[in-house]
This record gives sequence, C-alpha cells and structure tokens, in this order.
Amino acid sequence: MATLSCQFHLAIHRLPCNARVRPSFSCSVQPSQSNIKVVINGAAKEIGRAAVIAVTKARGMEVAGAVDSYCVGEDIGKVCDMEEPLEIPIVNDLTMVLGSISQSKETGVVVDFTKPSAVYDNVKQATAFGLRSVVYVPRITVDTISALSAFCEKASMGCLVAPTLSIGSILLQQAAISASFHYNNVEIVESRAHATDLPSPDAIQIANNLSNLGQIYNREDLSTDVSVKH
Repeated sequence: MATLSCQFHLAIHRLPCNARVRPSFSCSVQPSQSNIKVVINGAAKEIGRAAVIAVTKARGMEVAGAVDSYCVGEDIGKVCDMEEPLEIPIVNDLTMVLGSISQSKETGVVVDFTKPSAVYDNVKQATAFGLRSVVYVPRITVDTISALSAFCEKASMGCLVAPTLSIGSILLQQAAISASFHYNNVEIVESRAHATDLPSPDAIQIANNLSNLGQIYNREDLSTDVSVKH
C-alpha cells in the first residue's frame, strides 16, 4: 500500500520578457504503513467478542478473521452486538484464514483464546504462515509453555503467552511481592461465589511468585511442606 505525495513548485528565473513562467508539478510515491491484521481464534467466546470490539476501536489494527467452532457462518460484528456488521463470517478453519492473510503479505497476528490442548498446534500453524501469536489460555501447562518457547526460538518467531489479561491482577501480584519482604507469614485467601476452579490461576501465580523469592514463610506451620499456603 502506498500514498501519492505531490508538491507544487513555482520557480521564477530571469528570463527574456517574452518568455513564460511555468510552474513545476512533481509527484512521488511513498510507502505507508497498513493496519495490522488481527485474527481472533475463539472469537465467539465472551473474551473473544471483547477482543473483536477492542480491535475495531484501536488505531492501526483491524479484524481480519474470526475463528470458532460456534456460530459458524454468522457475522462476527452481529455476534458482538455491534451497530454495523463487519462482513467477516466466523469460520472453523484457522488454516484458511492464515493462508488468506499470508497471500496478501500483510503484517498479522493471531490472538488465541482456545484451549490448552490446541494452543501448540495453533501457534505452529500461525508461525508457518509468518504470523506471530498472542496466547491467553487459562490452565495452560508449564510443559506446553516450554514446548512453545523451544519451537518459537527455533523458528525465530515471537509468541506472547499472557497468564492474565487483567491489569488489576498484575498490580495485585506486584503489591504482594513488595509486601512479602515485610512479613514472615503469608496466606492467600479467595472468596468467590460458586467458584469451581479454586485455587484460581491468579492465586497460584501469586503463590509461585512468592515461593520463588527465596524466602521461607509460615515456618511455624509444620503441617505443610509448601513455603507459601494458598
């Protein structure tokens, strides 16, 4: 994609009286940056729909594909209750979407909201087509993250695995680390109605962060071998 830049020059020189003054008009083609093409994998999920809306409002980005096994064939804009349809149907074929972006030679990224068992293959597909990946999949295992790290390093292609998309959670983790140096006892207490995933990934992450600081907490608690209770 390029933009046409034109300049108008009026050059006046000492010429004979009967000579005409002619302006000069020159144009040059300059490259311009196009929008980053974003593919949302898991677009029909609540977090996927939120991502679609966020991308459409962001500068320099545009939704280029919506992949999910639900609502196949429906316009992702309508699924997200947007005022105008995006004219992008939800498809259940990641390879087809990646191939389309790859042929256009545009810069693209895949945002993955699928499931732990599918993440590795999804990232491999995206990398094969020259697209980087951003992964947010709760309960992703350390083994999967290690495999992704090794694969991306070999392929010289970046991949961001985000343990959380909550700014509040990140601030809480940083606050817990800062406060932990001033206390000898630590307890992580969660209270959520109808919770089925206790301890939550955020609580586990906080516990791991504190355990990795090299300090031993709750020394008087002889009933556990874990340095941080959660």
